Amino acid sequence: MSLEKISQQLSSSSGEPKKLPPVELWDPPYCGEINLCIKADGTWFYNGTIFKRQSLVKLFASVLKKEGNEYFLVTPVEKVKITVEDAPFVLTQWQWLDESKTDMQVSTNLGDVFVLSDSHPLALTEEGGLYVVVRRNLTAKVHRNVYYQWADLAHQQSTDRGTELVFISAGSQFSLGKIE
Repeated sequence: MSLEKISQQLSSSSGEPKKLPPVELWDPPYCGEINLCIKADGTWFYNGTIFKRQSLVKLFASVLKKEGNEYFLVTPVEKVKITVEDAPFVLTQWQWLDESKTDMQVSTNLGDVFVLSDSHPLALTEEGGLYVVVRRNLTAKVHRNVYYQWADLAHQQSTDRGTELVFISAGSQFSLGKIE
C-alpha cells in the first residue's frame, strides 16, 4: 500500500482533509504494515524520509487509531500498521484561558487544542513521563519546556502518595510527580 493511495482515500472531493473521521466506528480488514514512523519528538517519517508537508501529517493523524499497544492508519476499507516510538503527539504549548487561572488550554504539535480536564487528563507514568489524553485514547507526551513551566507554577501538597507538585485546571488536580 502506498501513501498516495491512503491519502486519496482520506481526502474529500475538495482535496481538503475531513474533520476527525469516526475511526472508532470503523473495523476494516488489516492490510499489513507500512514503513511509517512517528518519532519520539513528534516528527513523522516514511521510508526514512521526513514528512515536509504538515497538512499531510495532520491528514494521517486524523485517521490514527490505537488498538492495544499498536497504532494503525484506518480508512473505511483498509487498516495499516505504523510505528510510534513513544506517543503520537507532543504537547508543546499552554495558556490560561482566564485571569483567575482556572482553565488551562493546551495544544499539541499538530494543532489539537483543548482544556486540561477530566476529559483530557494528565497522567504520570512510573518512569516519570507525563502524558495527556488528546482524543480517542491517543496521547501527547508533555514537552520538557512545558513540564518546567508547569513545575514553576505548581505547589507542593501532601497526598497519600507523599509530597507532590500539583496544579489545578478545570476543577481537577493534576500531579507532576512526587518530591523526594
